[in-house]
Amino acid sequence: MPIDGISRRTVLAAGAATAAATALTTAPAARAAAPTLPDGTSKDKVLVVGMDGLRHDRIAAADAPHLKGMMRDGTYGLSLLYANPMAATSSGPGWSTISTGVWPDKHGVRDNTFAGRNYGTYPGFLARLAQVRPALSTYAAVDWKPLDTQGTVTPGADATLVLDGDRDGYVAHDATITAETESVLRHQNPDVLFVYLGNTDVVAHANGTGQKYLDAIAVQDAQLGRMLAAIRARPSYATERWTVIVATDHGHLDAGGHGGTSIEERRTFVLATGPGIAAGARPLDTRLVDVAATVFHQLGITPDPSWGLDGKPLQQRSTDPFDTLQSALTPRVDETGIPAGVLGFTRTPPSGWSVVNSAMGTGGTTEWRGWAFATDEFWSRTQAGQHRELNVRARGVFAVADSDEWADRSFSGTYDSTLVTPAYAVAGRTRVTLGFTTLYRQEGGQKAEVLASFNGGTPTLVKSYTADVVSQPQSLTLAVPAGASSVSFRFRYTGSNNWYWTIDDVRITTG
Repeated sequence: MPIDGISRRTVLAAGAATAAATALTTAPAARAAAPTLPDGTSKDKVLVVGMDGLRHDRIAAADAPHLKGMMRDGTYGLSLLYANPMAATSSGPGWSTISTGVWPDKHGVRDNTFAGRNYGTYPGFLARLAQVRPALSTYAAVDWKPLDTQGTVTPGADATLVLDGDRDGYVAHDATITAETESVLRHQNPDVLFVYLGNTDVVAHANGTGQKYLDAIAVQDAQLGRMLAAIRARPSYATERWTVIVATDHGHLDAGGHGGTSIEERRTFVLATGPGIAAGARPLDTRLVDVAATVFHQLGITPDPSWGLDGKPLQQRSTDPFDTLQSALTPRVDETGIPAGVLGFTRTPPSGWSVVNSAMGTGGTTEWRGWAFATDEFWSRTQAGQHRELNVRARGVFAVADSDEWADRSFSGTYDSTLVTPAYAVAGRTRVTLGFTTLYRQEGGQKAEVLASFNGGTPTLVKSYTADVVSQPQSLTLAVPAGASSVSFRFRYTGSNNWYWTIDDVRITTG
């Protein structure tokens, strides 16, 4: 268990949770008065269930019929977290990201001290609902107390149930939260609920992700099943439109523990069923920030741009041209540290795009010989701890030029590669705007340049990068010359065993 101020779990104090792993299904619920909510006002209703430290690649081996049923009936998006220096793979940043719908560079929570939290600007979705739809009936139940005391989840809720799992153990308190939430769902009329279950994380810390962890997943799956049954048992269920979302804040090492840069610690998922959410979908472009945006969408709320959300509704697919390459992704060639089963890169650009490597050096690592197209898992596996994990605003497949990885095998010459967009019509327009998302890490004499070419003419420099840009949207607006009918853009990267440049979500607008 990493130590970063407030410990994520007091594992020894929670030893009863481990000892009871074989009998969790019969753990009695410690009684707590069921909160009384105001009567709900919406037929659109949302239940968000957070399961702490639930590694999605262990669900298949667990007795988890309700999670697996939701995968069958809904949309199941997998993704990876950031890592330091943006934030640790810990619960404070993870639940802040889920609740606020923005990444740690906005909400400010980088570890479990919650130092620097910026919930005033980026509140949790329950607090935001209290601002924009105060008539909704909202409820929050947590047994990791910082989610209440630090203001991560509970602000804005009409009623809360806050227990102390670190002090008392999570087995009984998870059972209490389940029982009282089941009662609220059956006998009251809530509109939006955020329910947290913590014991999976405790068991992983104490025992790793083996059989006891699978047993804990099975218990939480049964608790989820009780909540789903309570929804279906509502007398007004036939006239209501329920969305259920399940998500986690981080993964775990096989031996237990998190906070670092490994793929296992960075694993997260968003699983949802409800109106407009496709059954059986496995989107490549989902991110953890999408939970809050999905809640708003399912309630018919259009987020104000001033909210600065990084997420999008789970069912909204990316229109990025690089995501069309998903079916063309292949396994590793020279990157032997990447498991052979990970399909994650191609050097073939999308239709209408091209890569110019006429000035490119020879040799080097095959995958990165000029601009390539890759997924987060494939690219960030090449070398942990070099900030590739910070590419959080890229989704699905993105373009990457990586002179550092290219130079890991014998090469000669310089890395010099140019990614060229299709030509876009600009006839009759006075300006054109190029939008994209980028992660750029500067070193030495490398160059990253954006150039524009009107009517196929000589490309001219419109932007150069000389300092790090940590996964930020970019917008470049140019005047359209008189008589110009088309424009194309070029992204040229040169270097010599330096760092890298990624491009995603390329958008062209005219006006």
